[in-house]
Amino acid sequence: MIDEIEELLEEIGFDGETSVLTHRQAQVLALRERGVSQADIADALGTSRANVSSIESSARENLEKAHETVAFAEALRAPVRVRVSAGTDLYDVPQLVYDACDEQGVKVDHTAPDLMKVVSDAAGSAVSGREVSTPLIVGVTSDGMVRVRHQDRQE
Repeated sequence: MIDEIEELLEEIGFDGETSVLTHRQAQVLALRERGVSQADIADALGTSRANVSSIESSARENLEKAHETVAFAEALRAPVRVRVSAGTDLYDVPQLVYDACDEQGVKVDHTAPDLMKVVSDAAGSAVSGREVSTPLIVGVTSDGMVRVRHQDRQE
């Protein structure tokens, strides 16, 4: 089992020197993504299930931080940033985004319903029903990718 995971990590180019994950975290995630139980991983690695659980939890937290860092960097580079205030109707968001994109000469490859879904899905609990409940920043990159961040995110 471990040999197969080592081959996989090598095949996909895992580099512990440049990754936000440790080698052990990468091993555990690779096994968990393949449906291996924490108990079986613990047996294979010669450790406890509690330790595997801790490693997995830390790995997922590191991935979330890395994802947030990438989203932050993309937001900084995005030529279009639209502030969406709390209380805004989700149905009004596409026009706000389209208008800002038109001003910057950026094309968005989403219809209004698709854009509402992208914003709603990415905003999570910041959208309740049709209402934006937490201020959002909707960024659009020069190649039309839409990124959504909570405006008051303090992570």
